[in-house]
Amino acid sequence: MQHKISVDAMGGDFGPSVTIPASLKVLKKYENISIVLVGNSDEITQILKKKKSLNHPRITIYNATQVVGMDELPQSALKNKKDSSMRVSINLVKEGVVDACVSAGNTGALMATARFVLRMLPGIDRPAISSELPNANGTTCMLDLGANADCTPEQLLQFGIMGSILTNVLHKKNNPSIGLLSNGSESMKGSEVVKKSAELFRNSHLNFHGNVEGDDIFKGTTDVVVCDGFTGNISLKTTEGLAQMMANFLTLEFKRNLLTKISALIALPVLKRFKKRLDPRRYNGASFLGLNGVVVKSHGGADEFAFIHALETTISESENDVISKIKDQLKVCLLYTS
Repeated sequence: MQHKISVDAMGGDFGPSVTIPASLKVLKKYENISIVLVGNSDEITQILKKKKSLNHPRITIYNATQVVGMDELPQSALKNKKDSSMRVSINLVKEGVVDACVSAGNTGALMATARFVLRMLPGIDRPAISSELPNANGTTCMLDLGANADCTPEQLLQFGIMGSILTNVLHKKNNPSIGLLSNGSESMKGSEVVKKSAELFRNSHLNFHGNVEGDDIFKGTTDVVVCDGFTGNISLKTTEGLAQMMANFLTLEFKRNLLTKISALIALPVLKRFKKRLDPRRYNGASFLGLNGVVVKSHGGADEFAFIHALETTISESENDVISKIKDQLKVCLLYTS
């Protein structure tokens, strides 16, 4: 079955210089995928010509006259950038022209635009940003990572339902375990919102493990970790900063003197594997769950390698018909928990 993806070609720090080469590489890997490149048609055409891919049979160019700035306010983008590459990419999902879209553009503007255009799924109050983080056994699905600074217990339960469904669909895990991020694993720990949320989870049909702490994310204690967007975003950025610091420390220590430089050469194969396992680019691509359509957010500073991973996340959700499955299971889940 052929799947079509719209790419906000102008989004991100590097725009078409990253999004177009990444799209071409994905098309080589996936024969059942077509891509609509949305943005300045002249600029897109020039790059495709350089890549000798202007007449690629599975590429369509869709012109958009505006670009949303990386520091632009969401309200401004929503009101004044109706013909932006971001807005047009999302419109194509709404119109059924494409199955999903991906953008490396302004996160706030992308969320606001996607929510306005696509609307929410029935039974979901707010969208959540979900992504996968590496753990000792594979990956942990974590949400929300920044869309909602404050959440009600009911909304956290909704996030848990969506995270469970996404994990089941993409990783074929039956009855995924769910943890509620708190400042202790004991049931008496956590804010009032966390305590009330835990009660809702315990009374639901979900496979609720209980409260989990920050280190449980990387131990792989549960398949899904649920939290509000404030906590989730801080956790994510702390993780990214720690990984970068560890890499810098290793580099400095191996460069300290001749002996350590020789040791680095001996350890090079191990260091390469270590770097690969912790490379954040391999986990690029955050899903906006709860919307009535597939929208994936790439990191704004993504290079070609990272953007390919965001595209692959988009393709996976499209191929597995995640939205329909979330809709179907939400009916059962919310009926059970009401």
